[in-house]
Amino acid sequence: MVARCYSGAINGVDASAVEIEVSSSKGTSSFAIVGLPDTAVKEAKDRVSTALRNSGFRSKDEYAVTVNLAPADVRKEGPIYDLPIAVALLKATQRLRTEELSEYALVGELSLSGGVRRVRGIIPIVVEMRRIGRRAVLVPEENAEEASVVPGIDVIPVRTLGEAVKFLSGELEIEPHSTDLASLVAADEGHGDDFADVKGQESIRKAVEVAVAGGHNLLMIGSPGSGKTMIARRIPSILPPMSVEEALEVSKIHSVAGREKGGGMFVTSRPFRAPHHTVSSIGLLGGGTKPVPGEVSLAHRGVLFLDEFAEFPRPALEVLRQPLEDGHVSVSRAAAALDFPSRFMLVAAMNPCPCGYYNDPTHECRCNQRQILKYQRRVSGPLLDRIDIQCGVAAVKPDDLDSLKSGEPSAAIRTRVVAARALQRERYRGMPGISTNADAKSRDLKDICRLDEKAARKFREQLERLQFSARAYDRVLRVARTCADLEGRADVTEDDVFRAAQYRQLDNGSDSFWA
Repeated sequence: MVARCYSGAINGVDASAVEIEVSSSKGTSSFAIVGLPDTAVKEAKDRVSTALRNSGFRSKDEYAVTVNLAPADVRKEGPIYDLPIAVALLKATQRLRTEELSEYALVGELSLSGGVRRVRGIIPIVVEMRRIGRRAVLVPEENAEEASVVPGIDVIPVRTLGEAVKFLSGELEIEPHSTDLASLVAADEGHGDDFADVKGQESIRKAVEVAVAGGHNLLMIGSPGSGKTMIARRIPSILPPMSVEEALEVSKIHSVAGREKGGGMFVTSRPFRAPHHTVSSIGLLGGGTKPVPGEVSLAHRGVLFLDEFAEFPRPALEVLRQPLEDGHVSVSRAAAALDFPSRFMLVAAMNPCPCGYYNDPTHECRCNQRQILKYQRRVSGPLLDRIDIQCGVAAVKPDDLDSLKSGEPSAAIRTRVVAARALQRERYRGMPGISTNADAKSRDLKDICRLDEKAARKFREQLERLQFSARAYDRVLRVARTCADLEGRADVTEDDVFRAAQYRQLDNGSDSFWA
């Protein structure tokens, strides 16, 4: 007899449907799995056989069992097929009475005692099962909260193989697990430390606000203790909330990577990733023997913070060029060529020299000119050209800390950011893949960034004086558009253009990095 049910195979951050066919016939005991399985899938025969015996599904007869995972030319990886193989085997050997098994999808790893363990990549699998029209999907109880964020399909949580069999045979009723993702996303009020803790630093605070409002990349340069890391760590508190679609998109990536929030929860707040400067190129970009998303993809729709920017390995920094420009990463390996989304806001912080005190008014720099140039050149020109806002951070004098008032709280800044993002959503409605000014296409800038006569003249003067590259030209326009959005203006003014050009301090040729 042949029994069929469905599961899924992870392909990048998406999934494809897998049909599990189990054929059994009485005779010499054997168990074969075909359909391009990896080692973990091949070992399923031992886990399934033992789990069936320990769950009370013993048989006096011996069966020759063949499991086919179709399509046969798609690589099947991991232990997620244990539960569907076990259930289909019970159906094929007539120990499960149900006529509707092919209407269900099943996902889960089996323990030797018959328990169902959580797996990674559950969200894209549930999305694919909904697409192909399955009635419901049976998932490990630990994955139920995460899987139920996908609307339009019932998610049935099961703790053991026995529970799954009783549900499918009609002996046990299990209520589908449901989660209101829209309410959870709407409840996000930001997280992280408050900008009220930052005293002074008005210029860099405003630069950060502009960067977050438009999704622009930001580089902060300053001496040790000037507050670069402190400011960056407070950026999550002013990030705008995600839409439901963005939350599902981000959750898929974290689900595949096996790094969900809370060890199995979906993501409702924009990611803030801060890898150590010893991270490898693969750690940043993604890949490996079995390619998984890297930091640039885990930061999708959020922030990638690189502290001590110049200390990162040069090869690791250079791999950032494509994702910063294209919003996705193409990872090619012998086993597969995968595409991971990576539309993130880069925030970087670095010292101006090895000792950190080049041009600092209160400390003497111990580096010679060669050391300074060598240190600064660790970050290549093409990479710097992709960073929209480059600002110096001046240290606040200790004597002034007590006299300075607390800064503006994050809640007030976030209100302005959310309002600016709302203007951008309306502006880019109907433009797929574009939600912020930083994402705007070059061909659309003439219409999006309408300059008044004075602003156009000022911009031409800036171009002649600073000799911006074509990429920098476009990025200055995008930043100017964001400055206008924060003020609620339809047109870009002279002040907006001037501020946007001044934010590219490294292009200005200034010897000082302090605003």
